[in-house]
Amino acid sequence: MSKKAHPLSALEVKRIATPGYHAVGDVAGLLLRVDKSGARSWILRYSTGETRLAQSGKPYKVRRDHGLGGYPDTSLAQAREKARKVREMLAEGIDPLAERKAAKQARLAAELRRLTFVQAAEAVIKVKQAEASNPKHAAQWRRSLEAYALPTLGNMSVADIELVHVKKALEPIWQSKPTTAARVRQRIESVMSWATAHGHRAGPNPATWKGNLDAVLPAPAKIKKKAHHRAMPIDEMPAFWARLSERDDMPAKALAFTILTGSRSGEVLGARWEEIDMAGAVWAIPSERMKGRREHRVPLAQAAVELLRSVPQADEGLVFTRDGGRKLSDRAMTDLLAAMGEKEQATVHGMRSTLRDWMAERTATPQDVAEMILAHAIGNQAEAAYRRGDLLAKRARVMKQWATFLATPASASGKKVTAIRKGGTE
Repeated sequence: MSKKAHPLSALEVKRIATPGYHAVGDVAGLLLRVDKSGARSWILRYSTGETRLAQSGKPYKVRRDHGLGGYPDTSLAQAREKARKVREMLAEGIDPLAERKAAKQARLAAELRRLTFVQAAEAVIKVKQAEASNPKHAAQWRRSLEAYALPTLGNMSVADIELVHVKKALEPIWQSKPTTAARVRQRIESVMSWATAHGHRAGPNPATWKGNLDAVLPAPAKIKKKAHHRAMPIDEMPAFWARLSERDDMPAKALAFTILTGSRSGEVLGARWEEIDMAGAVWAIPSERMKGRREHRVPLAQAAVELLRSVPQADEGLVFTRDGGRKLSDRAMTDLLAAMGEKEQATVHGMRSTLRDWMAERTATPQDVAEMILAHAIGNQAEAAYRRGDLLAKRARVMKQWATFLATPASASGKKVTAIRKGGTE
């Protein structure tokens, strides 16, 4: 325990000017600290009761300095009164500095818990923007959360959000827009997981499905109404192809290339000259532009090669462009279908369905070849693990047949099944 010094008077304290620590007496450990600048403040020095070893190996008692305020704003009498209260706390086994630290930590924790859902969502969206290979992905996150989550959860503290709140946000769209609702639920779950990982909340995630929301909402698989892309009937394709071939605008060329290759519209609109081997009649789409994140080689029928030759060529850059070499908009081909009076009958993506139907109904194309033409993932994991080739030669024969079918007048196209190679089916 600190020794009591001889009690100093207020006048004696006022005269102290030497830098250092000066005992003023009356309360053990009460010191006046004088800085080199002349600033003075009150300190209560006390032992914590903890013993540590110095580098020399000798034990020493751990002491702490508790600030009691500056002098002369805090007078000698006030400093002595504060020091006595601290001593009383110490006598009861309460360390005031430890209490102060705990209170500060509690305040910081409370501030963390005050983070709102909209603030947490913004932080997660920034992460998604950095991760996404397609900027649209982060934009979709923002739009869906703004439309369906923020009206209910936006201004709530993430620490206060419970299952009942998430349910309230999802219920209005759970059955009417099941696909959208499922994505919104997953995004809310991601935001809440981020909040937990960063110390803004504790406890289970209120947006998880299994063992949580599945107890209060119907399973998506039981209410989801599968909406198929409108696809042009097989027998109407040759007539449509003839009309499309009469057009010479860039959206028409892009749509024709999409149909000839069975590719997704995004893959076609992003096609670059350096990806295309005209001599080998192969278009190699890099993995970063593929939905499955794997490079995909597309065999080009002669009609597709001739179409590319009709487009102003360059060594590199986008293939299908509009003014000044800019990329065609995502709506360019959709608007073209509308202009051709096909808006109600077909979609751009639906052309892939027509190709798939044609392969199934008018050819003997094996399932694995058909799926690879459309760049679908192999459902069987064991089969996917052993698959090394990409069946390019077989796919090339099918795409040649497809191009021939498209160019055959409707009256002569018929409905006979053809093999993908001479001499029989595979």
